[in-house]
Amino acid sequence: MKRKSAKWSAIVLICCLFLLTAACGGGGANQQGAEQKPEAPANTNETNGGDKAPENVKLRIVWWGSQERHDATLKALELYTSKFPHVTFDPEYSGWDGYFDKLAVQSASKNAPDIIQMDAAFLSDYAKRSLLADLTGIHTDDVDASLLDTGKVDGKLYAMPLGNNAYGMAYNRDFTEKLGIDLPQYGWTWDDYFKYGTVAQAKLEKGKYALLDSTIDWVSYISYQQSKGKGDPITPDGKFNIDKDTFVEFAGKFAELRQAGVVTPAEITVTHKFGDAKGDLAFTENVLIRRAFAAELSSFEGTKPGAFAAVTAPRAEQSGAYLKPSMFWSASANSKHVEEAKKFIDWFINDTEAAEVLGTSRGVPVSNKVLEHLNPKFSDMDKKAIELIQQTSPDAQPFVAAPKGWSNFENEYRKVTEALIFNQINAETAYEQLAKIGKEYEESSNS
Repeated sequence: MKRKSAKWSAIVLICCLFLLTAACGGGGANQQGAEQKPEAPANTNETNGGDKAPENVKLRIVWWGSQERHDATLKALELYTSKFPHVTFDPEYSGWDGYFDKLAVQSASKNAPDIIQMDAAFLSDYAKRSLLADLTGIHTDDVDASLLDTGKVDGKLYAMPLGNNAYGMAYNRDFTEKLGIDLPQYGWTWDDYFKYGTVAQAKLEKGKYALLDSTIDWVSYISYQQSKGKGDPITPDGKFNIDKDTFVEFAGKFAELRQAGVVTPAEITVTHKFGDAKGDLAFTENVLIRRAFAAELSSFEGTKPGAFAAVTAPRAEQSGAYLKPSMFWSASANSKHVEEAKKFIDWFINDTEAAEVLGTSRGVPVSNKVLEHLNPKFSDMDKKAIELIQQTSPDAQPFVAAPKGWSNFENEYRKVTEALIFNQINAETAYEQLAKIGKEYEESSNS
């Protein structure tokens, strides 16, 4: 972020990554068998010809996501240990909210996990602070080059994409059909979206809301501004670019809907936690529709099978959607065992047996070989995720990761807009505050 936050100034390093195995037998067989690419890094637990067996290691691994993702990941870790008994895991997982706050604290206290699920918004900051290891050497022959490039900073691979993804919306199809109103359609507009909310709200029971108030959601505002043809709110070279008229329009429309009871009231909006089993208002069926990525759709299915469907993000003059990697695995630059970490990540993306356990819990698999293997086994919701990606692709906005120094701006945006939805400030004042903060970030980033 442009301004040096206290969190980042506290971060010294992300440490402690994967323990390096001791030398394995020169003639040992690769125990990943046919599921592993023959040229993949050997990870055998056998002794051969008197060679020393690899030392036992326990690796801390951290990720965010729904319970469905947690369960799938835990099964994958068990599978890895069953194949390579010298490696066990100490998993840490949570919802999205607070994930990177906690990671910053752990990093500052030199207690970061060994394996870190990384997001595009934070990748540049972590890489440019020399906190991530170069992952060159992982087999990526079956990964599309454009997707692989999203994990690179200054030409080096610091993060391995784990899933193809598209920005869109998920809605409760069961509720919508019961209300007797038209279902959202691919290619719909913001006007269609607001009309859908208004019509649905008139038929919903008290305590249920058609729309989640998106005023405080930075991701939703990015989509809105891009769809209006005003570009990304933060330019790729790190310039503040929130368009005042567009922001005031966006905030004003949701204020109107908030007053009409179509979107969640402020005191409920601030309790929403994306992807949390108990805190996500869509999961608890208190909200009919919210923005969602294709990679999340399996988690909706896990809450109530068959109830949810997906649709592209609303558009205006342009598309309001983009394609992006769902998330990444990264390794610590300070680890003494980077090669062991790379073996695990290589296995995670390339092994078809692992893929059968993981499914689409992190989005559509990145390996084309794995994707082909899984295709006959995809669930209906998996196919919806793939369809959302395909529907988004033709006119998708370019994906712009947070430039160096801007990863904490989302938190700043939320603080300001929370004051806005609680009527402590108006939209013009909120914009002026954001512009002031943005200029500070610019100056800090360029210093």
